[in-house]
Amino acid sequence: MSFLKGAEPGVSRVATPVEFGRVLIRRGARACAVGAALVWAPVGAGAQDVALPVGTVAPAAAVQDLDGNAVELLDVVAGRPAVIEFWASWCENCEALQPQMDRIHSEYGDRVQVVAVAVAVSQSVRRVKRHLEEHDPGYPFLWDATGAAVRAYRAPTTSVVIILDGEGKVAYTGSGGAQDLLGALRGVLDGN
Repeated sequence: MSFLKGAEPGVSRVATPVEFGRVLIRRGARACAVGAALVWAPVGAGAQDVALPVGTVAPAAAVQDLDGNAVELLDVVAGRPAVIEFWASWCENCEALQPQMDRIHSEYGDRVQVVAVAVAVSQSVRRVKRHLEEHDPGYPFLWDATGAAVRAYRAPTTSVVIILDGEGKVAYTGSGGAQDLLGALRGVLDGN
């Protein structure tokens, strides 16, 4: 089957520049329509579409502290609500979320455990430690050397944030630098 109108079956010919341009325009228009649907989807629509489904009990995940000691992520967050960010030093979205993460820790640190899970993609423990020397937020950074936490929490990228309620269930998931983490956390704490 030929993509050129008027081409005889079984006969090959080279498309003229005009014909080739028309084919690209038709295919490009379809691709643009799909892309536009993704770009202009409501912002809130993606807020709950990443990682584990809301209501899921948080799974166990073996990670390490930055000194290489084995740590169970659930042991760090057990017993109270938690905000878990899948983080990297090179992640611009993570950088955009940092003021909110700092504020959450500052305002709710007595009631909410904040944790950054540093992914082992294009960074090292040494690089994470250097970052913390320049900006220590006061909450734990854990190292996901094997990707166990990424897989357990189904975090497809960095800047994925998961908020757990006091019962250890997923109450919020989101991705990207424009998340309203303070609003989401307030909703979880207020029982909404």
